[in-house]
Amino acid sequence: MAWWVWPIVLFAVTFVLGVVAVLGGVGGGVLFVPIVSGFFPFHLDFVRGAGLLLALCGALAAGPALLRSGMASMRLSLPLALVGSITSIFGALLGLALPANVVQTALGAVILAIVILMLRIRGRETPETSSPDTLSAALRLHGVYHDPALGRDVEWQARNTVAGLATFALIGVLAGMFGLGAGWANVPALNLLMGVPLKLAAGTSSFLLSVIDTSAAWIYLNRGAMLPILVVPSCVGIMLGARIGARLLRVAPTVLIRRIVIVLLAFAGSRALLKGLGLWT
Repeated sequence: MAWWVWPIVLFAVTFVLGVVAVLGGVGGGVLFVPIVSGFFPFHLDFVRGAGLLLALCGALAAGPALLRSGMASMRLSLPLALVGSITSIFGALLGLALPANVVQTALGAVILAIVILMLRIRGRETPETSSPDTLSAALRLHGVYHDPALGRDVEWQARNTVAGLATFALIGVLAGMFGLGAGWANVPALNLLMGVPLKLAAGTSSFLLSVIDTSAAWIYLNRGAMLPILVVPSCVGIMLGARIGARLLRVAPTVLIRRIVIVLLAFAGSRALLKGLGLWT
């Protein structure tokens, strides 16, 4: 196949992924990395580097607006982002040091674990406000935001701060190692573990991505694992698709879209796992 065909196909695929990612409530990277690494002739290192930039594109575009609207908390983000950005550097170095087949196998296992997580866990819109732990009180991880849908102010108080910091340390390693962006893990960790309301968790997750993924992306860039022919059509396609997905979000059946995302992830994860094991070349 001629070289110029691949960027065109990649643009079309990432456009669809951008639409589905927004409707399914997952980051583009978690769909992009396993699908492109499994079905396109690009080395896994380049795909992971592009996956981090894809997640950054969406996060950097949405971050300022989320902070202005109060749907993201700077005070909550900073300690978690500090831990996650440090460990994402180690994750990126580890991912580049390991053989490609080992990373591919581990990627498949992680994607299938995400599928199980999406099937079993549902977010809590407004968790019950609990007493702060010592670290949460010291860092003042609490606040109030206005929810237009509910028509009232919602108070929130973070809990389990030490466990939350440990979880985001692991999330940073996975984000750097696999280039997944980790938005799929940020929201459950903030909402279910730390007791942050679901909307605030989603907004804060986008802001966290802009910090955590930047650290890992610099490692891939420094090692030369950024391929313009892969990055440019992917970023343009997924950003345009995300704009369409945002418009369709009001009318699209959420349950159906979520099932489509789960099926795509299950197929892509199985493909990555079998490819890493040498059972599907």
